[in-house]
Amino acid sequence: MAVDDKHISYRIYLVAVFIFLMAIAIVVKLTNIQWVQGDHYRQLAKQRTVRNFVIPANKGNIYSADGSLLATSIPNYEIRFDAKAPKTETFEKYVKALSDSLATVLDRPAGYYEQELRRARANKNRYYLVARKLSYTEYVKIKGFPLFNLGAFKGGIIIEQETVRKHPIGKIAERTIGYDRIDPATGIEVGKGIEWAFKSYLNGKDGKILKQKIAKGQWKPIRDVNEVDPIDGYDVISTIDVFIQDIAHHALLKQLEEYEADHGCVVVMETETGYVKAISNLGRGEDGTYTETTNYAVAESHEPGSTFKLVDLMAILEDKVADTSTVYDSHGGVVKYYGRSVRDSHNGGYGKVSLARGFELSSNTVMVQAVYDNYKNNPSKFVDHIKSFGLDKPLGLHFKGEGRPIIPQPGEKRWSGISLPWMAFGYSVSVTPMQTLAFYNSVANNGVMVRPQFVSEIKEWNKTIKKFDTEVINPKVCSEETLKKVKAVLQNVVKKGTGSKLYSKDFSMAGKTGTAQMNYGGKEGKSALYYASSFVGYFPADHPKYSCIVVVHKPNTAKNNYYGADVAGPVFKRIAQKIFTDAPSTNKIKQLDSRIPKQEISYAKFDKVSNTKTNVIPNLKGMPGMDAIALLENLGLKVKVNGIGKVKNQSIQAGQNISKNATIVLELS
Repeated sequence: MAVDDKHISYRIYLVAVFIFLMAIAIVVKLTNIQWVQGDHYRQLAKQRTVRNFVIPANKGNIYSADGSLLATSIPNYEIRFDAKAPKTETFEKYVKALSDSLATVLDRPAGYYEQELRRARANKNRYYLVARKLSYTEYVKIKGFPLFNLGAFKGGIIIEQETVRKHPIGKIAERTIGYDRIDPATGIEVGKGIEWAFKSYLNGKDGKILKQKIAKGQWKPIRDVNEVDPIDGYDVISTIDVFIQDIAHHALLKQLEEYEADHGCVVVMETETGYVKAISNLGRGEDGTYTETTNYAVAESHEPGSTFKLVDLMAILEDKVADTSTVYDSHGGVVKYYGRSVRDSHNGGYGKVSLARGFELSSNTVMVQAVYDNYKNNPSKFVDHIKSFGLDKPLGLHFKGEGRPIIPQPGEKRWSGISLPWMAFGYSVSVTPMQTLAFYNSVANNGVMVRPQFVSEIKEWNKTIKKFDTEVINPKVCSEETLKKVKAVLQNVVKKGTGSKLYSKDFSMAGKTGTAQMNYGGKEGKSALYYASSFVGYFPADHPKYSCIVVVHKPNTAKNNYYGADVAGPVFKRIAQKIFTDAPSTNKIKQLDSRIPKQEISYAKFDKVSNTKTNVIPNLKGMPGMDAIALLENLGLKVKVNGIGKVKNQSIQAGQNISKNATIVLELS
């Protein structure tokens, strides 16, 4: 018995010791939680009940130079339905009225919506999609529909909003305006164009507001003020002129469609400032339509062909190794270097002609001889001229993805015996259209090379935050003597050279044609070879206001011509002439009091009919629609109109008696 009592005592002691140790462990743990890990757990609890929410900043707009809106942010709304939220009697009371209302705004019949809402209710769907991509007006209208107007808890409406970027002028200059967004696949921010290059100004800074979690998973602000107030983005004023942009876009599009070309670009730049007034980059899709997908003018570095010959002429004149009057023999249109032939596009060549005439006729044989004969012993001297013209490096534009030029250097692996002669007529070198334009623009700008710019100003309302002034790359690309001769030759290209089809005695232009064979060394052989047609120059020739380049890749040679003067030249001419014939001038005020005979006749006809007291329907055929409406409403009739233009037919024929408040339908054409 004593032994059993002893065993029981041991057990009690063991339990007591265990309980004591447990108590110590609990105390230690509590102490550790309270003092050692206290901050961590307090922060964790706070995060689960109190959280900072982001207040998105409003993104700035992008405007054209003339004040047109190019890009802006607008809200898009998505409406969903929590089918479990409404009570059964509430749902049944309003479901039919809701379906009828939805049918008036959305594109399906009322029966469809009633069926879908009942199905969502039966399946206990708490996130049924009603509509997406709604405008603010549509969202407000739907939010006020029966059932939905009871709110989230009683009516089950769920509203989600996102901000989307819109281009009010449509697809024109879309690639240059660009984008800045998050790639859904990678979560990485991606972008192009002005949107990306100037995102630090446009995006602003998001704010923060502290909210506390309350019942039913809802969050409410803790205090009335934000932790950090959002700072809205600034507006970006681009250099694009919508009027010139529209001209350039449609002139290029028309030519691409006519020649069934693969892609092309056009840039119009203000000579003195370097401000890009228009830029269009159009590529052909599988369906044959043209859209802006790649900024060819900035990104596509390729062999320019004959437009590069201006480098030859300027270098030769600067070094005084030949003059515009120096005569060269075109040797029947073929000269050979290291077993490779250089040919003129004109069979039989041009005989013996001056250097200036050779340039005007774009003679490969003349220009190659002029360069090779004078620089074969020191090719680096010629290459140094290319460098001094700024054609060996990117222009340093704000846009990412600018194409890199390729200029072979003596001593490099790519340099060979044919490098120098091939460079002389625009091969073995690679430059972007924008680089070529900047070079030609320096001639128009009296030797001053300026950097092309796409943005002129950053603004906050009417306050200027930053101004982008003209940036000079090279204050003098050549001497005044060289400049004078080069200008004369470029003007003669249009007057009596390869660009003579563009000549107009009423409007002066200067420039150079270019036709380059592309992919001539491809693995596919001759089947892959195609042409790039170009024209670059400035206008008016005597007092240049704008410079312009047009490049068209892969015109259909089986259907039409492929030379620069025929394919690219007409685009240049159309742009130049329309700018100066159609553009509104702020320097001259039109004589508003001058009489226009056509208007006088139209008014007299209207005045005669309107002032003739009558009780019968007048004959309205041939009358402008707006005049006809005014006349009929004055007679006490209601008017409905189909079409635009002049009256073609009227539902109540002339001569019939007038019935007050009767409705007459006019067909216009």
